Amino acid sequence: MAGIRELAGVWKNIKEIDLRPFSAEAERGVKIALLGHRPDRLGFLADQMRRDPSRREINTQSPVLLVDLHAETDLQAKLKEASQADLIIYLRQAPDQPPAWLGEWLISAPGPCLVIDEPADHGQPGQANPPEGGMNWSKRRVIAGSFDSPGFLQQEFVPTVLALLPERHLALGRHFPLFRVPIAQKLIQDTCLSNAAYSLSTGIAEIVPVFDLPLNITDMVILSKTQAFLVYKLGLALGFTTRWQEYLAEFGSVLGGGFVWRQIARQLVGLIPAWGIIPKVAVAYAGTYVVGNVVLQWYLTGRKVSRAQMRQLYGQAFARGKRLASNMAARLPPRRSRRSQPPVLPETETGRKCPQCGRLSAADALFCQYCAASLEPGAAE
Repeated sequence: MAGIRELAGVWKNIKEIDLRPFSAEAERGVKIALLGHRPDRLGFLADQMRRDPSRREINTQSPVLLVDLHAETDLQAKLKEASQADLIIYLRQAPDQPPAWLGEWLISAPGPCLVIDEPADHGQPGQANPPEGGMNWSKRRVIAGSFDSPGFLQQEFVPTVLALLPERHLALGRHFPLFRVPIAQKLIQDTCLSNAAYSLSTGIAEIVPVFDLPLNITDMVILSKTQAFLVYKLGLALGFTTRWQEYLAEFGSVLGGGFVWRQIARQLVGLIPAWGIIPKVAVAYAGTYVVGNVVLQWYLTGRKVSRAQMRQLYGQAFARGKRLASNMAARLPPRRSRRSQPPVLPETETGRKCPQCGRLSAADALFCQYCAASLEPGAAE
């Protein structure tokens, strides 16, 4: 198992790379504007975004701009402020009809917009229709459903917001806990695929294991750094500290267990070189999966994963990684065979005739260059 000194060495390498862009992005926040004709529903949606459905006791006070379209005072000032938001969400409720100018205003907003059609009784969702006016709505999103439904929030609302803000996930999860678990799962999956692809690319050039290990030293360093970056980004998205120095103390034991893939790699010594690439990719995938999910489970439950649970988690991830590696390898172009035929020497006009095959070899040859029979007198008989 990786010791504390080894972990300190990993983080020593990590600190040499500038992590400030990650922390700056996470702390910068996401400005969200909610527009609608029902202030109570706008406030309800804001409260939903500030809570984590997996841990209801977590509740942030992240600011959300609420714009009541029925308000007559300061409406233009609020709309001007809303137009600068990172995301504009218009909550349209039947049978309310939006003002004629609203569709054009939403289209002209520089940031992404989301229109949500919520039924008046907050029951079954109706049909999602773009705002009236014949405006081009191709660069905006429209969905239908009620925020009273956890299924709508998790299956429709959250994925749509993540798609509209692809570069703001760290900040979105940090300030709005509703998105934390889906963002963490996406970070884990993306890093698993990235590490698997990296191992596949290096495995093609290194079919014969280096130092008798399917994962050579360079791979281990790079994958370790990638996994440590994943831990740091997960911490940011899940609302933990931005100081990387505290992660060694906070997640030291988690990392020590999560890096079990290093030891598993050593168990693969002796694999047939031609088949070594599949388990190599599976090791990279499974190790990254374990690291990410151990941290995520610690966040969700407050408990560390036991060694038995980690072994079970690793086994499941390794099987999944093998399937992924097989699919990835199957899409690669076929390798050309390196087997070559021995060169055929041209027959000489003069030389020693083979008594067995009848072909000519060099004049000073002792054996036939074609069938290897002896050219000495009497050898053929």
